[in-house]
Amino acid sequence: MLVNMMRAKLHRLTITEANLNYIGSITLDPLLIEAAGLLDGERVQIVNVNNGERLETYIITGERGSGEVCLNGPAARRVQVGDVIIVIAYGMMELEEARSFKPTILFPEEGTNRLPA
Repeated sequence: MLVNMMRAKLHRLTITEANLNYIGSITLDPLLIEAAGLLDGERVQIVNVNNGERLETYIITGERGSGEVCLNGPAARRVQVGDVIIVIAYGMMELEEARSFKPTILFPEEGTNRLPA
């Protein structure tokens, strides 16, 4: 049996931009993508701490070191610059693997979206 488990989480990122005039996705600093073990194009869930909105989209790579967290396209209507979000990635795994699996959970510095040194 396969179960769908949280495999990575970026906890409490701050929205730096909301770009309605883009096809879709969330743009993230590649330093965040790499540290969490995420992939360009990967499906993720976005949870907005400020308003309770939940949505799914995919990752695109932004500018390295920028701290960029931008929701694009229709999702831009569900956030405001300065909102705090959580980005969650899930993965399918066998039940036995899931029992011992430890997800990657990162806590970037609030307001900067940078990882602690």
